[in-house]
Amino acid sequence: MQDSHWEHERLRLLLKVASTISREMQLDKLLRVIMDEVKSVLQCDRCTVFVLDRERNELWSKVAHGEKEIRFAAHLGIAGHVATTGRVINIPDAYADDRFNPNIDKQTGYHTQTILAAPMRNKLGEIIGVFQTLNKHDGHFTGEDEETLDAISALSATQIENAQLYENQKKTFDSFLETLASTIDARDPLTAGHSQRITLYAAEMAQVLHLSEKEMEVLRVSALLHDYGKIAVREAVLTKEDRLTESEYKHIRNHAAYTKSILEKINFTGALRQVPLIAASHHERVDGTGYPAGLVDEQIPKLSKILAVVDVFDALTSKRHYRTRMPFHEVIQTLTAGIGTQFDPRYVNAFKQIKLDRLLHILEHEHVDLLHRADLSSLADYDSIDYVAAFQAPFPLEQEKRLIMTFQTYYLQQYLNG
Repeated sequence: MQDSHWEHERLRLLLKVASTISREMQLDKLLRVIMDEVKSVLQCDRCTVFVLDRERNELWSKVAHGEKEIRFAAHLGIAGHVATTGRVINIPDAYADDRFNPNIDKQTGYHTQTILAAPMRNKLGEIIGVFQTLNKHDGHFTGEDEETLDAISALSATQIENAQLYENQKKTFDSFLETLASTIDARDPLTAGHSQRITLYAAEMAQVLHLSEKEMEVLRVSALLHDYGKIAVREAVLTKEDRLTESEYKHIRNHAAYTKSILEKINFTGALRQVPLIAASHHERVDGTGYPAGLVDEQIPKLSKILAVVDVFDALTSKRHYRTRMPFHEVIQTLTAGIGTQFDPRYVNAFKQIKLDRLLHILEHEHVDLLHRADLSSLADYDSIDYVAAFQAPFPLEQEKRLIMTFQTYYLQQYLNG
């Protein structure tokens, strides 16, 4: 009867674990979820999931209870022994076992007492990692704990492989997007880096606005591809240095519509299906006078409203061969003046809350190695609102003077002449 009760409880716990981990596809988060579940189910102090890196023949864990990323040769330690032999190891006294390496405890200050480690196999029976749990709360790990960990290991292996596959596919997809974006920037040297900067500014706004992870991803992809329609714009028009004629201006405005029609041919799935519309709507205006569709206020996707703000900011702050950057306080005033006609006030206000150190980091992303950390740190507590207030102050305080001087040194690129 007792065995039946234990088996019923074990099945209940395994179902809970399976349900929990099946909802997560991001590898870092998945490993954390799995470790937390194992720690709870086995009632132990710590759990680490080591993944086998076959190319480097190493075991690694990006996250572990109480530790940062861990990486070591795949044959070392208790986990290495499990990975090599494929056997479960249950150690009631770590310091009495020759396979245990006490140096790790000396380095971390942690005291290992009991250890339970089990291999993680995929559907082909290949070892893809190792579970290692430490310090059972009420004594030693039992045979029942071994069976439970083995079952959790089997459940986790498939999901971890799926997450790894998803991560690899995402890397491929991201490199594809960045390549597309760079082909547009490369057509016009004056706008080099524009798509990347827009993406970074949009990401900062997403943080200020507390967007969801899904919205952040849609915004990121839309930002990278927002100007892709320029591939259909004649090069003579795109790179013309003189004032555009009316017909040339009309032609270049068509890039937004081209963006939508081109991106609609990409098989975006899930939330990313919104990308063609969002990317193509970054020139829409809240008063309805924008293009390509003349959308009015709430008809414009909110992520497009974010792109509209950062696109104008980058245009005004990009250095051209025929002009320097517009004075920063005038840039912010220009964005503010566009509220209600060109921009939604929520997104201009959100932009103005981005910290100055982050703005400089993006503005000068080609010279990041020349930015002094101390200077950036001194700007980390200030935003554009603070800067404009300091600039307009009739009798600025010393800290306001330092703020203006430090920011302008980088904004005007005076540091490059030193």
